[in-house]
Amino acid sequence: MKVLQVNSVCGFGSTGRIAADLYRVLNRQGHDCVIAYGRGTAPEDLNTLRIGSDFGVTLHGVMTRLTDRHGFYSKTATRKLISQIEKQNPDIIHLHNLHGYYLNIENLFRYLQSAGKPVVWTLHDCWPFTGHCSHFDFVRCEKWKTGCFSCPQKREYPASFFADASKVNYQKKKELFTSVKNMTVVTPSQWMAERVTQSFLQKYPAQVIPNGIDLGIFRPVESNFRTEHGLQGKFVVLGVAGIWSEKKGLGFFTKLAERMGDTVQIVLAGITEKQTKSLPEKILVIPKTADTLELAKLYSMADVFVNPTLEDTFPTTNLEALACGTPVLTFRTGGSPECLNPDCGLIVEQGSITGLETALAALQKNNFSRAACRAQAEKYDATKRFGEYLNLYGRMNQPYWESDKLLGIYQTGC
Repeated sequence: MKVLQVNSVCGFGSTGRIAADLYRVLNRQGHDCVIAYGRGTAPEDLNTLRIGSDFGVTLHGVMTRLTDRHGFYSKTATRKLISQIEKQNPDIIHLHNLHGYYLNIENLFRYLQSAGKPVVWTLHDCWPFTGHCSHFDFVRCEKWKTGCFSCPQKREYPASFFADASKVNYQKKKELFTSVKNMTVVTPSQWMAERVTQSFLQKYPAQVIPNGIDLGIFRPVESNFRTEHGLQGKFVVLGVAGIWSEKKGLGFFTKLAERMGDTVQIVLAGITEKQTKSLPEKILVIPKTADTLELAKLYSMADVFVNPTLEDTFPTTNLEALACGTPVLTFRTGGSPECLNPDCGLIVEQGSITGLETALAALQKNNFSRAACRAQAEKYDATKRFGEYLNLYGRMNQPYWESDKLLGIYQTGC
């Protein structure tokens, strides 16, 4: 089977790692796979196709700032992508994040409508069914259910400094995204699936397939991090994010640093130099890294991974921490709690600094076993979880499904 994935990035960031891990599972099972991506670089061991150029991404971003028409530029890059798709002639086209200043959604969906190929679309956020934003929980907006207008997050990603085109964007997205005949929507969490059923994408069959992770990479590993930073005997609280913001809960770590005693050390990975200047000296800052082994070492050395996110679909950082034997403490936000059970994590009400403080105090006295955390993470082994995609591909690509002599691989979900 030939599978073409499309995503904004490849091999780094949560969605980039998901696309790369799925590629490797497909490849091990003997399938042909290509990842078309729009930004950055890609791992050398993958068969990839860069969409457009850095200049094109920059231009798309500038035009978005001026017009709020994100997703409606990059026409030349998208025409070249369509030409490559026709040349590759995949059996399945698997979409991930189409936002990110690299793709023209009108050109792409006009092609998908006419090509008639099976399409799988994994929704990692809410951008596909809103007129502007990728998340709306933070501002408690429900306009996306009936039609966006006067967007309260116009200056949030994908930011517009002047125009508000949320109404026309919503209408155009609805027209385009409901035009494909053979499409299945996949969500990584039940929370996200419920939002899809309330959106204009409700016409399509939806399936929940939680994100998977590579348990060979994210596992308990030895680290001298504590020794290097003089953290012996400390209760280490870790936070990790690709891009830190108030929505990711950065402010809660500042408050925790003020409230927790000297026996607690907060370590934050992914903080920018500018953000470092505004954080208390008590917080140990680690630069952003795309090195998965370094991330595994960070997760492994921590006593608890804290994810005070205020809007999220199904954060893979929670899974990565559990896989390294580290319990998770998170807010009751979106799909963030869905990977936890009573043996490996705690959930507190969204926005409650008192709840975080009380939970951390309890964990210092009686923490979860690392074996229980790892056992929970094993439910999200990439090979098993992405085997569900193989089942889905087979059902959607009926001619291939019927001709395949190795049906057991699909029927067992790998």
